[in-house]
Amino acid sequence: MRGTNKEKLKNEFLRYVCQTSSDPMGIEVDRAEGCWITDRSGKKYLDFIAGIGVATIGHAHPAVVKAITDQAARHLHVMVYGEFILEPQIRLAQRLAELVPSPLAVTYFTNSGTEAVEGSLKTAKKFTKRKKLIAFTGGFHGDTHGSLSVTGRAVYQKPFLPLLPNVTFIPFNSLKHLKTIDRQTAAVIVEPIQSEGGVNIPGDEFLPALRKRCDDTGALLILDEVMTGLGRTGKLFACQHWNVVPDILVLAKALGGGMPLGAFISRPEIMKTLSEDPPLSHVTTFGGHPVCCAAGLAGLDFLIENKLPERAERLGRYMMDQLKILFEIGGVENVRGKGLLIGLELNNPKLTERFVSNCREAGLILGWTLHSDTVIRLAPPLIITEREIDQGLGMMREALSKCRVNGRHYPNAS
Repeated sequence: MRGTNKEKLKNEFLRYVCQTSSDPMGIEVDRAEGCWITDRSGKKYLDFIAGIGVATIGHAHPAVVKAITDQAARHLHVMVYGEFILEPQIRLAQRLAELVPSPLAVTYFTNSGTEAVEGSLKTAKKFTKRKKLIAFTGGFHGDTHGSLSVTGRAVYQKPFLPLLPNVTFIPFNSLKHLKTIDRQTAAVIVEPIQSEGGVNIPGDEFLPALRKRCDDTGALLILDEVMTGLGRTGKLFACQHWNVVPDILVLAKALGGGMPLGAFISRPEIMKTLSEDPPLSHVTTFGGHPVCCAAGLAGLDFLIENKLPERAERLGRYMMDQLKILFEIGGVENVRGKGLLIGLELNNPKLTERFVSNCREAGLILGWTLHSDTVIRLAPPLIITEREIDQGLGMMREALSKCRVNGRHYPNAS
């Protein structure tokens, strides 16, 4: 591509597409396949964040592309959610019912994760007839009004106050603070592993104790597995690491196989509340779009048939073991994770920014987490090979080495 055309497209991007940061990555995408993204100049990038957890089975997987093409030839949108009988919705909901922990069985499809959180909060309040919500500091559940209300980072809430009332935040992974959950609490919403918060993994006692406290008080437990669900952590659902079954399970990101799709799943008696007193208590036009559901089913079938959760567990151990070499270069504080959800913690924000930028220049896509400016989240497609992991780690070693000036790390160098 000629430079003038490239610059023109970038200027149009900045002029016409709403910007959410002052410095977007700016990669001009031409194609994406497997674990790789190719820009319009032909440069290839190894994707270590999978579109922020979406491309679990890789970009443009042939089974998903075929499902999209076949369903698009049959029909697209025909009626608002829940009125017509649409086979792709039924087949995906049926498959999910077979896979989620019992007694979860009924699915409500949405367009995104934040919409699924909104629906789960409404459902919990309507079912319990209570108003109080409990969430956790450092948690992230989306950016719409209700989801932001239970997202534990004040800096993102402040411009939009007032948000939902009756929301209380307690420390993540703190057993003593669970007593805050009482008989006025409609629901507690939590990520099994805080992703945007810095890949924070709770102690083994925390989620079981939280489940028990909810049982004792009658509060519903909502597990937000938008990032951790569908194999990412080495189990199909992260809650299975602790043998905890939620009252409502929230999914999105990987659920659509690359298409926009979210869902919340619960017991029949809880979900029934949305159809009565009054009926149509929660509706959506495009939720459960037939093309998205067809894509989601194809992706889910591939994930299960090829045992990608088990693969994530094995490759995650390999990746974390290989990442230890970065400690020898310096600047790395910690490596933690489960499966292929890994947090690489550096010792200051400037180093983190420089490191991520160097990686991108080398052809590796990384990004730090929204709620931590020193933690880099590694979440590659679950189909990634050891060779591709080694390629990425090689670029990371070189990028971190370039952050040193006169033997000292960039932020401290003169």
